[in-house]
Amino acid sequence: MLKSLRLASDPNRLRLMLLLEQEELSVAELQEILAKGQSQISTHLAQLKQAGLVDDRRTGKNAFYRLSAPPELMDLLRRAAADVPEVLPDREALQLTLRRRQDSMRRYFDELAGKFGRQYVPGRSWKGIAEALLKLMPPLVIADLGAGEGTISQMMAQKAKRVIAIDNSEKMVEFGSELVKKHGIQNLEYRLGDLEDVPIETGTVDLAFLSQALHHARHPERAVAEAWRILKPGGRVAILDLNRHHFEEARELYADLWLGFTELEVETLLKGAGFHNAETAIVHRETEAPYLETLLATADKP
Repeated sequence: MLKSLRLASDPNRLRLMLLLEQEELSVAELQEILAKGQSQISTHLAQLKQAGLVDDRRTGKNAFYRLSAPPELMDLLRRAAADVPEVLPDREALQLTLRRRQDSMRRYFDELAGKFGRQYVPGRSWKGIAEALLKLMPPLVIADLGAGEGTISQMMAQKAKRVIAIDNSEKMVEFGSELVKKHGIQNLEYRLGDLEDVPIETGTVDLAFLSQALHHARHPERAVAEAWRILKPGGRVAILDLNRHHFEEARELYADLWLGFTELEVETLLKGAGFHNAETAIVHRETEAPYLETLLATADKP
């Protein structure tokens, strides 16, 4: 018992044991939940296994770890959990991991989407589908935050009650405003502004939309808080951004401040701002280097 207590007194090993008490997990899943390196987690697991506190089960090339510690030790560790602030976020991250496991339907649609466009079918295109779905959208007041040249804003304006396109580039705003005048789009307005200080009145928007914009925010939590502020009660936020990656060249090529975000990080940002019913999904995976992935997150303002 003394040896077990010495091992479990390390906060990272304590977190591992509390997670494995709830669910059998692989090293890769533990890496994602704890945001630690593979070698560090494997070392901790080897020490716990040698002490008889965890066990593993092999399935093909994968190993799943499960708790084998005595109940009286776990009673002590559960009481000690209050001293480790990461334990509560670990539980939330675990739920996200388990949802991914069960999401076989998403993998099926990923495969299905991959077949789309491989064979020529007259009249079938992603643009056609997008236009059709936009027509089904109810008339909303939409804020396109970080709109750039406003391509998406102009598409949404076809059906929206009103679209306000925000960008911090004067040239982008000028370019978009000229297009609005040229094409006579009456319900689309461009405004110069920052993601973290949006020039829109509080509680006036039905949908706050950020498409590949959040990784340009100096403080992403402030940008998400601004989306919350401008939304009406019952409004929704939708974030399209890059999943966490290691393509460092993006900082120079695209002026990216952040190399994407994990699903857990985006959920944490949304919940921290006060949003409810946060949902995330990886909706696109590039097939060529640097193999970037697109993350979609949605949430509601109560």
